[in-house]
Amino acid sequence: MRDETGIGGRAGGFPSTRQSIVVAAGSNDAQERQQALDMLIAAYWKPVYKYIRLRWGKDNEQAKDLTQEFFTRLLEKEFLQSYDPGRGRLRTFVRVCLDRFLANSENAARRIKRGGELQLVSLDFETAEGELGHAELRSTENVEEFFAKEWTRSLFSNALERLRKECEERGKQVHFRLLELYDVEEGGKDLTYDEVARQLGLKSTDVTNYLAYSRREFRRILLELLRETTANEEEFRREARTLLGLDVS
Repeated sequence: MRDETGIGGRAGGFPSTRQSIVVAAGSNDAQERQQALDMLIAAYWKPVYKYIRLRWGKDNEQAKDLTQEFFTRLLEKEFLQSYDPGRGRLRTFVRVCLDRFLANSENAARRIKRGGELQLVSLDFETAEGELGHAELRSTENVEEFFAKEWTRSLFSNALERLRKECEERGKQVHFRLLELYDVEEGGKDLTYDEVARQLGLKSTDVTNYLAYSRREFRRILLELLRETTANEEEFRREARTLLGLDVS
């Protein structure tokens, strides 16, 4: 990745403050609470599913049911209202709640009935199961490290998918393809911009500009998702420094 167009970019340029998932989950507005649920599940369902499969040794069907019931139980008990940002990251709180749920639920493997005011989104368990081939819980790795790694993987994957959709809507599929080539597949690391330009029928300056655009937009989307799924401004900035190397006052 070229330094001048890296996804991390320069320090600063954070997105404007927006309501966090913790605030939205406690809203009196049903639509805001539903949006908070959607954000929570989008950010955490894959880490939760993989954690159940690998840490607790559950099979595919058991893990599906447990994942869905876990989020349902959390919402029924309005668990985010008990979260204290001063005691740790939100993702740590989610993992602790998950361990407690799995340890105490004798009948959690039964298939749940969906209903009520808040509805769970459809989860692509086949994709998550396929990703397990690249995931492992090493004996030297503690559970917090594993959960954090999978949470990061989910965050980047969601940001990439949102960017893909935005590029399609704006007619910038080539911009997205260049990001995939250089930063996702890494197939472009052995190719010069001139070579890629010839393959795609572009100018070499187009490759530079298109890639800079897609990296900048990816960074913007990633920070937006990060802000939405962290508890407060302090946690958002701490996670941004960890993920992107940004250190701002």
